[in-house]
Amino acid sequence: MSTTTLPTPSDLTITPRDRKFERGELNPRLWHGGNVEATAIYNALSTTFPTGEAFFVESVRAFREGTPPKLAAEIKSFTTQEAIHSREHAAFNRRAADSGYDLTKLEQQIDYRLAITKTKPPIVSLAATMALEHFTAILAHELLADPRHLADADKDAADLWKWHACEEIEHKGVAYDTWLHATREWPRKMRWKVKAKVMLFVTRNFVVDRTAGALELMRQDGVKGLRAWSRLLWYLWIRPGMFRKIGVAWFKFFLPNFHPWNEDDRHLLRAYEASASAKAGPATAKKVRSAA
Repeated sequence: MSTTTLPTPSDLTITPRDRKFERGELNPRLWHGGNVEATAIYNALSTTFPTGEAFFVESVRAFREGTPPKLAAEIKSFTTQEAIHSREHAAFNRRAADSGYDLTKLEQQIDYRLAITKTKPPIVSLAATMALEHFTAILAHELLADPRHLADADKDAADLWKWHACEEIEHKGVAYDTWLHATREWPRKMRWKVKAKVMLFVTRNFVVDRTAGALELMRQDGVKGLRAWSRLLWYLWIRPGMFRKIGVAWFKFFLPNFHPWNEDDRHLLRAYEASASAKAGPATAKKVRSAA
């Protein structure tokens, strides 16, 4: 697929929404409806974002030179959005730490994974970013599509996650389009083989590390062993079953002619923008057109 026939919508607007959320200690500590496993998995996910999204920006910007003007503008907007996400999740993670959680083990595991990736050629970092951006986009879709995921959460924390989900959907094609441009001279078979291997590797690490991170945080709340495993696995895979529900969208990554925008889910963005969550609290939004 050439970069002249990308299915990213031509009228897409990538909008960095420079919002600032609560900075005080999480109160209650189990902010997700008093549910230890729900609080743990969202805290574990949040721990990945400050370092992880800085890595995404670095990986995509390494291939910005020579991109078409439209994609170059989208990369700029993507970079701005991700920088703001890193800032707000760093603040959220400090709130979790102030509430008594020790995030050290989780942060060390993230650093370990990224250190290995950075020993590889830059194209590997871009491929990993493309795969992880697909993960964040399909998780974001599910989060916004089903209000039950955050129904019992603290309002400000829920607003943070909805805001982040909106922007992850909005820029979901940027890393993939950058990958297509960077590998434009590759044979299709080679391109597919590399991206499939990277996605399988990323999937294993994502599921294993986020599960381990959530179990560690549950341990800090006194929930251990079989009880912790059963509660967390039920929450992730059965009810509400976030990981199970993204399965089909995850699989589509491996299909011929896959692109994140094969599913145009901008209706979720419009619904978010019209919601009270989008208007709550102090926020500013600078419109950035993702066009040439």
